[in-house]
Amino acid sequence: MKFSLKLPPIVSPRRLREAGVLGMNQRNHAYIMRYNRRADYPDVDDKLRTKELAIRYNVSTAGLIGSIAYQYQVKGFRQLVENVPDFVIKPGHGSGGRGILVFTRHDGVNFYKPNGTVCDYGLIYEHISNILSGLYSLGGQVDYALFERCIDFSDVYSRFSYQGVPDVRLIVFRGYPVMAMIRLATKESDGRANLHQGAVGVGLSIRDGHPLFAAQHNRAITHHPDTGAAFSELHVPHWEEHLNLAARCAEMTPLGYFGADIATDRQRGPLLLELNARPGLAIQIANGHGLLARLRLVESLPAGAHPTCAEKIAFARENFA
Repeated sequence: MKFSLKLPPIVSPRRLREAGVLGMNQRNHAYIMRYNRRADYPDVDDKLRTKELAIRYNVSTAGLIGSIAYQYQVKGFRQLVENVPDFVIKPGHGSGGRGILVFTRHDGVNFYKPNGTVCDYGLIYEHISNILSGLYSLGGQVDYALFERCIDFSDVYSRFSYQGVPDVRLIVFRGYPVMAMIRLATKESDGRANLHQGAVGVGLSIRDGHPLFAAQHNRAITHHPDTGAAFSELHVPHWEEHLNLAARCAEMTPLGYFGADIATDRQRGPLLLELNARPGLAIQIANGHGLLARLRLVESLPAGAHPTCAEKIAFARENFA
């Protein structure tokens, strides 16, 4: 497959408008502020609330272990995880992956990170205390620590990601999945699937999940910079399940415009990682295509045009490459 660039090579406000690129101000005013009520933000900004909503609406997600909200509880974290072989600690109101610790195994005394680094009780105690103090939270607010089971990440993407775990981001607007990409870690991004830190974004077809385009630091690329794998050979398994999971998230929150981040578990398939009420715009670069025309097409539909998730997905697959 040969990737083709659809966005103009010379970037100016006029050229970007002509290419249908959604800008930050337009996104904020025309979509986030219009379709996302402030009162509903906790559905996605509070990870425990998101997790509980997912469980209630049968949206597949990583297993919930528990949470710690008060300093006096921190010393008992070992009892919280004593019966689980692996776990993740997350700030309940964190963003951008900050403050997340992953442990693939432990014996109650020594806790092992994926790279083999050993952490002791004191280090984890300090980390949880930092989470509670708001070190990693949005706006520095007092926070809590969320404990959940590790996802047994599939190795289907092993050729296309450097050490880190890829995830699929789907933009969902009024229940319709309108644009998708997969974020792939690189050596530069330190194994994290963060585009701003040097990860690669590969645009995916809404129709069948095949790769459309790939970019790193806003520049088109065709092969992974570290592994050399050709992105044209990338295959996203369980694509129908990705679309279903993302669309069903619109049933568990009134938010009209959000991003759904999905990872693939070796046994369970696609699992919801988190939702984002303010998804970034780099997905357009990863797709080599603007988002605005797709959003306007969905806006033009009469109310109730596609009442079920299946109908919304079918419309999206028919209209969005």
